[in-house]
Amino acid sequence: MSQARTSATQDVAIKEGTIRFAHDGATYATYYKAFGDLSDRTRTPLIALHGGPGVVHNYLLPLADLARAHSVPVILYDQIGNGRSSHVPDKPAEFWTIDLFIAELENLLRELGVQDAFDVFGHSWGGVLGAEFAVRKQPKGLKHLVITNSLASFELWVQSVGRLLQAFPQSVQEGIFGGLSDPKKHREALRELHAVYGCLVRPIPEEVNYSMDQAILGDATVASKPILVGWSIIDRLHLVHVPTFVINGRKDISQDFVVAPFFKHIPKVKWVTLENSSHMPFWEERERFVQLVADFLAL
Repeated sequence: MSQARTSATQDVAIKEGTIRFAHDGATYATYYKAFGDLSDRTRTPLIALHGGPGVVHNYLLPLADLARAHSVPVILYDQIGNGRSSHVPDKPAEFWTIDLFIAELENLLRELGVQDAFDVFGHSWGGVLGAEFAVRKQPKGLKHLVITNSLASFELWVQSVGRLLQAFPQSVQEGIFGGLSDPKKHREALRELHAVYGCLVRPIPEEVNYSMDQAILGDATVASKPILVGWSIIDRLHLVHVPTFVINGRKDISQDFVVAPFFKHIPKVKWVTLENSSHMPFWEERERFVQLVADFLAL
């Protein structure tokens, strides 16, 4: 059972609510927000997976342009432990696995009735989740996969961050590598790093700051867990069988060498680097980004 309410803006219907998610004997709630008509089967809905782990959906709101300008229904949601979905801070580290987030995604697709035909968009950690979903579950309903500003292995991500940080003051480096042992120092260090390699729009959009703050200064349960430590999908990427679109920015934390394995190993793949973007091209080159994604989904 779910709870929902519907409204409309700029001639696009918006439906938001919560979906019950039963897992390992407990029941949780997944908050979602859908733009466009999910019952209109003339266009395949796109479900967007936010970054983190531990961020929230709000910074992905530019994707609603796909519904407004291209009639592509878009589903945003807060992953368990984040935002307006259930928070469970008492769970041990082993509770927080990629399998958990995949199970939540599968449940959301079923409950919204779109499991037979859908596209997946994953940003940063969301790209990890989307790729793992495609590989582990081989979902019959998945038609397209968009992996944007993501990583093919945690080791490559750490290498990238390490190289980029060499140009920053020692205080920023300490704030990043110190992690959540000092949340305020970590958040300020991330602001410095992201000002150059995270989001180039000025002022930084409120939705971006809010989403980042939720992961670090809010409930940091998910962000503090070692979900990605030691993770890699490189040797399994040949198992992604759907057409895939890889995107990164020229000044991205997800540098070319971090995303190159996607292009090298996925059988049906396209890769575009946006020259005037960093880690959030859907804000930095919004119109072009949306058009590129819309064109890909129409293939």
